[in-house]
Amino acid sequence: MDDDTLLEVLHAGATAVSEALGGLSDWGPAGTRDGQYRSDLVADAAAVGVLDGAGLGVLSEESGPSRLERPVVVVLDPVDGSTNAARGIPWYATSLCAVDAEGPRVAVVVNQASGVRFEAVRGGGARRDGAPIRSSACEKLSEAIVGFSGYPPRYFGWSQYRGLGAAALDLCAVAEGVLDGYAVVGGSMLGSWDYLGGMLVCTEAGAVVGEARGQELVTLVHTDRRAPLAASTPALFEALRYAAAN
Repeated sequence: MDDDTLLEVLHAGATAVSEALGGLSDWGPAGTRDGQYRSDLVADAAAVGVLDGAGLGVLSEESGPSRLERPVVVVLDPVDGSTNAARGIPWYATSLCAVDAEGPRVAVVVNQASGVRFEAVRGGGARRDGAPIRSSACEKLSEAIVGFSGYPPRYFGWSQYRGLGAAALDLCAVAEGVLDGYAVVGGSMLGSWDYLGGMLVCTEAGAVVGEARGQELVTLVHTDRRAPLAASTPALFEALRYAAAN
């Protein structure tokens, strides 16, 4: 499957989620496990059906691993920010990142509240609704607006901060220069479905992404958790990494 076809499949998966959510009347807890909502289950079934039908493996937050032996595996968060969705906060997304033997290859992140679509292809740049995007030129933490997952243990020296509640969209905000940085702090940890799609969008937009403890971010193990950091420039990344570690 070439990149263009793979991109079409990921968009189709996100569209299937949008259609499934459009028919949902109860967005509350599913009663299955803590933190799982009815939207998660409906969205997962819709997206996995598209991806599996296209011959792709899937690692989903909700339904776990499926056919990981396939050459391309899509790391899927059907509804990233499902608490936001349940509360009516318009900042939640479907995140899909196709991973092959060389790492993240194609990504699609769709804000399911607004319809805004981000996409990236390895070596091919990043786009918002078809238009190329670039991260900001911010180099100083004192001038940066930083998004957080988790509660910062202290003031790092940022200009302003935000806690928006959907990692994939938060990372895309760094990619398009809406935020200058993003950090997972205070003991908060994310699964790869939370950040891989946004990570590829970030890196293709010129931003820098790494893990707070130096761990590899690309993982297909469902139980693995990581603390990603992202920044618009290498200088800001180093400043944010140092501040988070000390």
